[in-house]
Amino acid sequence: MKNRKLLLLSIFLLSFFLLGVSRSEDFPSKPIKLVSPYAAGGGTDMSLRLLSERLQQKWGQPVVVEYKPGAGGNIGSEYVFRSPPDGHTLLLTPPPPLIINRHLFSKMNFDSMLFTPISQIYESANVLLVANTVPIENMQQLIRYAKENPGKLSYGSPGEGSTGHLTAEMLSTTADIKFSHIPYNGTGPALVAVLGGHIDLMFSEVSAALPQIKSGKVKAIAVSSLKRNPSLPDVPAISETLPGFSATTSGNLVGPPNMPVNIVNKISMAVGEIMHEPEVMKMFLNVSSVPVGNSSAELAQILKTDTEKWGKVIRAVGVKLD
Repeated sequence: MKNRKLLLLSIFLLSFFLLGVSRSEDFPSKPIKLVSPYAAGGGTDMSLRLLSERLQQKWGQPVVVEYKPGAGGNIGSEYVFRSPPDGHTLLLTPPPPLIINRHLFSKMNFDSMLFTPISQIYESANVLLVANTVPIENMQQLIRYAKENPGKLSYGSPGEGSTGHLTAEMLSTTADIKFSHIPYNGTGPALVAVLGGHIDLMFSEVSAALPQIKSGKVKAIAVSSLKRNPSLPDVPAISETLPGFSATTSGNLVGPPNMPVNIVNKISMAVGEIMHEPEVMKMFLNVSSVPVGNSSAELAQILKTDTEKWGKVIRAVGVKLD
């Protein structure tokens, strides 16, 4: 009787394994939806187009980009969350719907921690810009001035709960200094304000601010990534003054909960191959982003760490979006 039970268990496990292999070999069996939870024209657009084209070439199935914006990225994210976990509906998104919104919204219709991580596509730093009218040239001067004049320095952001807002608050907490926050409706208006000297500083994505930095219209005193950004090799990282400081944005590919491991690995491997093509790497570096293409396990660890990190900042600030 005992041997028979062991035999039946072995047959069951083997059947389960072969089913997973079969699913992986059959995938994709129909068109794939690549969903963005933001409107067209956002920071992940290049990644969406690139993956759509390259995955279609690899697998011979259409890969269709769909934009489902609204509620800070929650609408499109919930759509993918509730889709069948067969790998044919995927979410490509910056961090907020995955790690930040759960701390900003008192009620969400999905648990962002249950998405299936697949691969991080790219990582981008923010750059700390200072208006030319402000006599501050580096991080040491900024921290010293802010300590001597609490709340006098104003910073702009694309809005409450945005990466620019939370990165500035992380700096404030880490360096034990105080700023005055002025939210704007998007990066563009905030950038115009710092160029005009109406605010003293702001965090902006490197790609958005690079032309103004190179023309001398604004000062770039530090980047928020752990290491220096290839597009601004002479601009120090904040971590060179405040060890361990890191606040980046990224494009992350995830799927619905409970996706089969073999399908996850197949997608992750394909994305990794694409992101390490020399032509693709050059494309991302040209827009001041670092191509990644890592594994599911590596993305899972990044999401876990960043959820804890940003949660701590948001609780300290006390910001809520509803």
